[in-house]
Amino acid sequence: MPRLKIATPVGESVVDLDPAAEARTVLVIGHGAGGSVEAPDILAVRKACLAAGISVARVTQPYRVAGKKAVPPIGTLDQAWRAVIASLGRRKVLTGLDFVYAGRSSGARVACRCAADELTRPAPIGVVALAFPLHPPGRPDKSRLPELAATPCPVLVVQGVNDPFGMPGPGPGRTVEQVPGDHGLRRETARIGQLVADWINTLG
Repeated sequence: MPRLKIATPVGESVVDLDPAAEARTVLVIGHGAGGSVEAPDILAVRKACLAAGISVARVTQPYRVAGKKAVPPIGTLDQAWRAVIASLGRRKVLTGLDFVYAGRSSGARVACRCAADELTRPAPIGVVALAFPLHPPGRPDKSRLPELAATPCPVLVVQGVNDPFGMPGPGPGRTVEQVPGDHGLRRETARIGQLVADWINTLG
């Protein structure tokens, strides 16, 4: 498993890249605000995708590489993601593969925003949002639904039925899978991984 260090305009990002044999697609997935790419749901998605012939790149944002927990502004997160995607797109092992952007919680928001941003290339054929934080707990008036709705490609949302950050509804091009648990998505992780891998293999 290569560990790549990728320079971005806002610091160094680290990418754990797992190429799958004869892959046609690569899933690029980011972590939550204070979390890491070792989160149980992310690891389950990695395992299921590799078994299904999908390459996986787990992206650690520069602020986490630097040991910080405070989340930087949206623009900083998106700048780093754009630089990582561009770098991965130039890797020989990923040449010709379709990209799927993904993330859990804050990382899901980054994936959605960048999928809608024409500056982010290679563009994705789909987006996977694990535990999308639809609104702050107890504040449904602060909806982030526009970030999901603006995504120009198919979206899969995997959401815990008891997530205090809300439950997005299905919409045009948007599939919502409800699973047991809360925002941590620590239950039935194997099922979560399989849902993601199966959905990706329906794309294209």
